[in-house]
Amino acid sequence: MGFFTQTPNGAAASPPGSQVTIGDLTLLLSILVSDILPVFAIAAAGFLLARYAGADVRTVARVVFYSLLPCLAFRLLVTSKASGGNAGRLMLLAVLIMGVMGLVGYIAGKSLGLDSKSLRAFMMVVMFSNGGNYGLPVVRFAFGAEALTYATIFFLTGSVTTYVTSAFFAGSHRSKLAGAMEKIWKMPSLYGVALALLVLALGRPVPEAVMRPVELLSDAALPVMILVLGMQLERAARPARPGLVLLAVVISLVAAPLVALGLSAAFGITGAARQAAVILSSMPVAVITTILALEFELAPDFVTSAVFVSTLASPLTLAPLIAYLS
Repeated sequence: MGFFTQTPNGAAASPPGSQVTIGDLTLLLSILVSDILPVFAIAAAGFLLARYAGADVRTVARVVFYSLLPCLAFRLLVTSKASGGNAGRLMLLAVLIMGVMGLVGYIAGKSLGLDSKSLRAFMMVVMFSNGGNYGLPVVRFAFGAEALTYATIFFLTGSVTTYVTSAFFAGSHRSKLAGAMEKIWKMPSLYGVALALLVLALGRPVPEAVMRPVELLSDAALPVMILVLGMQLERAARPARPGLVLLAVVISLVAAPLVALGLSAAFGITGAARQAAVILSSMPVAVITTILALEFELAPDFVTSAVFVSTLASPLTLAPLIAYLS
C-alpha cells in the first residue's frame, strides 16, 4: 500500500504523504462500508426495537451474557488452527496491553477525582476494545488469513481477561475479594473456554449434534451484542461529563496503538502477529462493555456514550494505522 505514486523508473513522483492513491481510498471506503456501517445498521435496529417495540435491553443483554457468548468462546477456540512460536507471546502480550491500559485509565481517572464506581467504568472503557465483531473482520480484510489466525488467539485471550477483570470490577465495589470471585465463577464464557480446552486436550472432535447448536448460537452472539448497543443508545442521554467521554475515547484510540506497538517491539513480535495484536488493541470501546455495565450497574450511560463516540471516530485512527502496518 503506497502513499505516493512512482515514475516508470521507480522514483517517487511526489514526497511521501503528499498524495493518496486510488487503492488507499478504496481501502478506506471498504473499511467504512464493510465494518462501520453494518455496526450502525444493526444498532439502529436495536434502537427501533427499544423505542417502538418495547424490547427490554436488560433481558436481551442477559441472553447474550449467559447463552450466546459462552458458545462463541467455545466455537472460536475449538476451531482455531493457530500455531507457531508467536502464539504464547501473543497471549501474554494481550494480557499486558490490557494491564497497561488499565494502569493508564486508573492514573487518568484518579487525577480527575472520579468516585469508585465511575473509576471502574472508566478503566473498563479504556481497557476493553472491540476485537470481536469489529476487529476480526478488519484484520481479515486488511492483512489476510494468517493475521486472522493470530487475531483469534489475541481475541480469545483478551476475552477471558475481560471477563475475569470485569468480574473483579463488579465485585470490588463491595470491598470484598469474595464478591469479585463470586462474579468470576458466574461468568458462563469461562466455562465455555474451559470446556473447549478440555476438548482440545482430549483431541477428539465435537459431535455434530453438539456443534451445530453451538454454531447457531455463536453466530447470533455478535449481531445481538450490537442490537444491545442500539437498545442502550435509545436510553442514553447526553452524558453529564462529555469531557470524560472524550478523554476515554482519546485514550482508547490514540494511547492503545502506541502501547501495543511498543510492547510488540519489546517482545519481538513481527509480521502478521504484530498486525493482529496492534489492530485489535486499537479498536474502539468494546460493545460487550455495554452488557457488562448493565449487568454490574457500572455507569451504563457513560459506557454507552464511549462505545458510540469511539466507534464513530475509529476510522480516523484505524485507517492510517492499517496503512502504517502494511
